[in-house]
Amino acid sequence: MNFLFKKTISLVSVAVLLFSCGGKEKKDNKAESKVTPEVATLEIEKPQLTFGFIKLTDMAPLAIAKEKGYFEDEGLFVSVEAQSNWKNVLDRVIDGQLDGSHMLAGQPIAAGAGFGRQADLVTTYSMDLNGNGITVSNDVWSKMKPNVPKREDGKLIHPIKADALKPVIKEYKESGKSFHMGMVFPVSTHNYEIRYWLAAAGIHPGMYTADNIQGQIDGEVLLSVTPPPQMPATLESGTIYGYCVGEPWNQQAVFKGIGVPVTTNYDIWKNNPEKVFVMTKKFIEENPNTAVAVTKALIRAGKWLDEPENRKEAVKILSMPQYVGADEVVLANSMTGTFEFEKDDKRQMPDFNVFYKYHATYPFYSDGIWFLTQMRRWGQIPETKPAAWYSETIQKIYRPDIWKKAAGLLVKEGKIPATDIPTTDGYKPATTDFIDGKSYDAKDPIGYINSFAIGNKDK
Repeated sequence: MNFLFKKTISLVSVAVLLFSCGGKEKKDNKAESKVTPEVATLEIEKPQLTFGFIKLTDMAPLAIAKEKGYFEDEGLFVSVEAQSNWKNVLDRVIDGQLDGSHMLAGQPIAAGAGFGRQADLVTTYSMDLNGNGITVSNDVWSKMKPNVPKREDGKLIHPIKADALKPVIKEYKESGKSFHMGMVFPVSTHNYEIRYWLAAAGIHPGMYTADNIQGQIDGEVLLSVTPPPQMPATLESGTIYGYCVGEPWNQQAVFKGIGVPVTTNYDIWKNNPEKVFVMTKKFIEENPNTAVAVTKALIRAGKWLDEPENRKEAVKILSMPQYVGADEVVLANSMTGTFEFEKDDKRQMPDFNVFYKYHATYPFYSDGIWFLTQMRRWGQIPETKPAAWYSETIQKIYRPDIWKKAAGLLVKEGKIPATDIPTTDGYKPATTDFIDGKSYDAKDPIGYINSFAIGNKDK
């Protein structure tokens, strides 16, 4: 007999006992019994689970699902463990040391598409939208700032484009210095976002080849991997001159007075996908109900996080050392609807961290295809692929069917409204929200790749 069935029987027994004990209550008792929504109990194949994460604000759904008891509501007993870097996260999920993890959206896609370590990984849940920033050192900012146009009130016009950085890179080159910037992983959103930002200004960020996986071929800016929590210290040491990372590590640079964020990924691509929750295909095949139950708990956590009155409590939870462990004031800068660019320039940005709105938790095929097109654009996928390959590949990795089953059960239980389930075949409509104004149609990935130039020295 599985755990959840036993739990359900126990709860029923307790309810019957309480009813019999209270059966002699006076009829004038004004308390009215509420109608309990239908609750679908799943037979949980594996109740004891261990999940991983990196110390970033966007791991929040995992922390909230645990702290608010959403995992336990599903009959799951979950340990949540911080990991040292993204490669470690990937390896431990593939090797079965973790049952699932907070992961870069590009990691399960690359694992199924031929770049890096190969494995059959599955995404059932998208953890958030937006949440990243690009930060430069104080020295670089002092040279960039005069190139940034201003509003009539003297404040800088945002978003700040990489055009302002171009003469700085030239100055460094003429003085014999290579211009180094950090990103968190070769298939991270951060890598593609900083490349997109640079390329839109005509700055070549380098290419990958099958023989050279550093991604620095012909690069005017040399990008390298730095784990997120180490970004501020690496910037301060002068090893890199800027970076693209998730929160709270951009706001930490402001807090410590060592750097200035110049743009966010909300400005590069509004409401872009960021992290995902990943399990192996094998785990899901062996534990299908457990996978649905995990997804249910995470959807509830995302919903809780996007209720504004809960953000302050979320900041307190995330500040705990077992989660992100950053100061509350640093976490609150972005989590409570603002973003601080400089000490005297704090701006409203209510959608900087989105966990549920705009169907944020739904694993859209088109989001996954965008990552594949970026891998092709920069040479991580070295050979031409037919258009059908992009859709076929992502449909093996992104599993909106599991998400919809989980969400459907939550609707029956009265925990989310039916209107929160997207009516889609898995694709978002075309968008023109990129910083360089180009359009992107997920159903025409080859046209997209060609329009954004594999050989983007022209950009």
